[in-house]
Amino acid sequence: MMIRNRLAISAFVFLAATAPAFAHLDPGEHGSFAAGFSHPLFGADHILAMVAVGLWAALLGGRALWQVPVAFVGTMMLGFAAALFGAPLPFVEPVILASVVVIGLAAAAALKVPTPAAMAMVGFFAFFHGHAHGGELGEAGAASFMIGFALATAFLHLAGVVIGLGLGRVFGGQLGQMVTRGAGGLTALAGLWLALGA
Repeated sequence: MMIRNRLAISAFVFLAATAPAFAHLDPGEHGSFAAGFSHPLFGADHILAMVAVGLWAALLGGRALWQVPVAFVGTMMLGFAAALFGAPLPFVEPVILASVVVIGLAAAAALKVPTPAAMAMVGFFAFFHGHAHGGELGEAGAASFMIGFALATAFLHLAGVVIGLGLGRVFGGQLGQMVTRGAGGLTALAGLWLALGA
């Protein structure tokens, strides 16, 4: 238990320490690890969606705790590759905004579905997130850029999982689940606000 708590704290400290250190480099000019790592950290839609994935995974529990975030990261990289090869994908930005609302609502409702169904759902949205990243990249450094944004995404998922599990432990039982669900609801509302402002 103590090791798990230390790991969670370390993840938060690392994320907090590195986020300001990486300037938001233009991917078209800087196809680098730093540009890839910084990219998801400077888009509210990406941050909200990825944290929501972690919240929902925490509420699902069991294998979903890690399989749902892994499905997101893996499918996101497929979308990135599709964009690099020039495969067209319509409605990328609207679907990314929808992902914040839908995944946030899944967390708010504590939607209980089989893990493969949750993986498929987040994977669908992840493909669009990855395509957006690939579409913004210039000619250089595709591999290092991809590793950077995949790592940042994984940390955002971890943050969501830690928040979800942490709220559950702090408040305990049903109240903890309600608070976690409330965080998911706030994510969905933020997604609606972004969509209406877009």
